[in-house]
Amino acid sequence: MFGYFRAILSTTRVLLVNTNKGCCRNFRTYQANLGDQNALTLLTEAGGIRTICLNDRKKRNALSLAMLERLQRDLTLPSDELRVIILKATGPVFSAGHDLKELTSKEGREYHIKVFNACTEVMLLIQKLPVPVIAQVTGLATAAGCQLVATCDIAVASQTSTFATPGVNVGLFCSTPGVAIGRSVPRKIAMEMLFTGEPISAHDALLHGLISKVVPEDKVEEETMRIASKICQTSKSVVALGKHTFYAQMKLEWREAYRFAGEVMVSNLELADGQEGISAFIEKRKPVWTHEADEVH
Repeated sequence: MFGYFRAILSTTRVLLVNTNKGCCRNFRTYQANLGDQNALTLLTEAGGIRTICLNDRKKRNALSLAMLERLQRDLTLPSDELRVIILKATGPVFSAGHDLKELTSKEGREYHIKVFNACTEVMLLIQKLPVPVIAQVTGLATAAGCQLVATCDIAVASQTSTFATPGVNVGLFCSTPGVAIGRSVPRKIAMEMLFTGEPISAHDALLHGLISKVVPEDKVEEETMRIASKICQTSKSVVALGKHTFYAQMKLEWREAYRFAGEVMVSNLELADGQEGISAFIEKRKPVWTHEADEVH
C-alpha cells in the first residue's frame, strides 16, 4: 500500500510538471488565436483561473468529435499559473450531448468508435488533471452533456437548469453517461433517469448529488468564481495530491481506503507546503506556498 502511495505522489509530480511545462509561449500563442467568436470554444485565463466556454450555440453545444478534440486541447494547455478550470457554455443549453448526425450508419463503426473514445478521454482527463474542474451550468445538460457535469469535480447550477439522459427515447441508451451519473447519484435515481429520459430539476440534482450548489441564474458566475478564487488561495501541490488521492481511494474497500488515506496524510506532512501550512497556523500568519511537490524530510 505504501508503494501505491509513492506511485500516487510520483504521478502528482509528473502531472504538475506537465501542466506547467512551456506555459508562457504556448498559452500566448493560443491566446492570439482567440479573436474568432465563432470558435467551438472560447478560452480565457487570469489569476490562475482558466475558463473554457462551449460556443456552438447552433448545435446546442453538442459534444461533436471536433468539440471533444477542442476540449482536450483546452484542458491540457500548459500553464504554470493554472489553479482551477471552469467549464461553461453560451446559450440556453449547457450541452445537448453527442451530435446525433455523427452517429448515423453513414459515418460507420470506426468513426463511432473514435467519437466515444474521444469522449472517454475527455472525461478521464478531467479527473486526472491536478487542478479542480468546475462546471458552471445555466440551462439544459443532457446525455453526454449531463455526463460532463457529473464528471467535473464541482458543479454550480442555476435554479432553472435541468439534467437528463434521454438517449433511450431515440433508441440509443445513455450507457457512457451512466458511468459518470451512476457514480454521482444513487442507483435508483440513475436508473430512473436512464430508463425514462425524463429531466430532473436543479433542486433534485443537488438533492441527489449530481451537482454541488444551486443559485439564482444571475449569481451562477459569481458563485463559481468565489469557489475558484478560494481554491487559488491554497497550495497547488497539496490540492493536486488531494484530488488524485480522493479518486484513488474511492476504488478501494473502505478499510483499505482508510489505510491508504492515512499513509497519504503522513506523507503529505513531508511536503514543504504541508509543513508551511501548519507552521503558518501555529504562528498565526498567512502561509507562503511553494506550490511544489518537494519533500522537506
